[in-house]
Amino acid sequence: MQKEEKWLVGLSGGPDSMALLGMCLKQGIPAAAAHVNYHHRLQAEEEEVYVRQFCKEHGIDLYVRNEPFVYEGNFEAQARQWRYDFFVSIVKQHHYKGVLVAHHMDDLIETFIMQEEKNLVPEHYGLAEEICYKGILVRRPLLHHTKAQLVSWCEENSIHYYVDATNLSDAYTRNRIRHSIVEQLSDSDRMLYLKEIERRNAEKQERECRVNAIAENGPVLLSLYRSMMEEDRIALLRAFVEKDGHHHSLAFMKEVDRIIMEHDDFIIPFSSMQLVQEDGYLRYEKQSEPYAHVYASLDQMQHVSAEWYVIENGSPGVNALSLHDDDFPIVIRNARKGDVITMRFGNKKVHRFFIDRHIPKWRRKQWPVIENAGGKVIFVAGLGCDANHYTVKPDVNVLSLYHYTKD
Repeated sequence: MQKEEKWLVGLSGGPDSMALLGMCLKQGIPAAAAHVNYHHRLQAEEEEVYVRQFCKEHGIDLYVRNEPFVYEGNFEAQARQWRYDFFVSIVKQHHYKGVLVAHHMDDLIETFIMQEEKNLVPEHYGLAEEICYKGILVRRPLLHHTKAQLVSWCEENSIHYYVDATNLSDAYTRNRIRHSIVEQLSDSDRMLYLKEIERRNAEKQERECRVNAIAENGPVLLSLYRSMMEEDRIALLRAFVEKDGHHHSLAFMKEVDRIIMEHDDFIIPFSSMQLVQEDGYLRYEKQSEPYAHVYASLDQMQHVSAEWYVIENGSPGVNALSLHDDDFPIVIRNARKGDVITMRFGNKKVHRFFIDRHIPKWRRKQWPVIENAGGKVIFVAGLGCDANHYTVKPDVNVLSLYHYTKD
């Protein structure tokens, strides 16, 4: 850490953050401090007074956020965002190098155990020494120190600190793990945990490098996917579907993997995206939205190129259609459940047509049909028009984009 770089230290008033700030002072590392008072504990006001006094005595710039903190749901999660957003605003305003936070070895091991209990595959096992939060560098320089070591350091250097009473209760999962497991660990047990965390992260990094190289090339051969080990398949799925930063549980990803392994035709939705199989490839694409395009006259239908269909000059064939004046306004829309068309050989369910022609499930949601002014389906792309709209000199040809691109 370069001494000419000024950092912002997250300062709660507890032994961890007081030790961190004290070490910066002792090592001559330029630092400011930021304190957040949530007003949720009886001693919160006393702690704020203390950190103000400490920083004043040592010539440390201090920034305090103490407006009322209102939240809904998970206090810890929202308090963390409230705190870190405050850090970000200060760093950007004063052009500091980044933020130093006082997470230590006990926090690292506790986090890993929680990840294991929840059967998670996180971005990083345990805690990373550096992360980027909203464009700001966040560093954890104390991960090689235990909680007990930091408490001892404060006492040896006559630095007062406060103990958060909520940390003494086993009502929270992290506290339970801390008291029943982490605080009972021997030095050798701690080293075993640290080595396992290091191994997991190295293995995860190596696997991600491999599968990212595959994912970056676009659609993946389904046969290649199915030939991979489960851990690699899950990592590849994450490379596809977690680009937006949204993390999915391991159980959910395993269910997605099961569907891909057992089915040849599927649609697996992810927010506005979807995983589908097409022509032997696994694709991650935007979900198709329902559409309904209205045309008031034949003139409006000349040389139209829409997202899921195209309209061309009429010529005989399965995609040909002639229209009558009383058909207008017509609607070209995606196929819907229950659509039926009356062909020359009788009624045909559109869903049956999809099955007979092996149209992939996700393409069915985009498939164009034409409905006339009376609300009757008179045309299905790839199947043709109904008995009342067939002529040898058709007005237009309407092709689904799927058939258009394949042909």
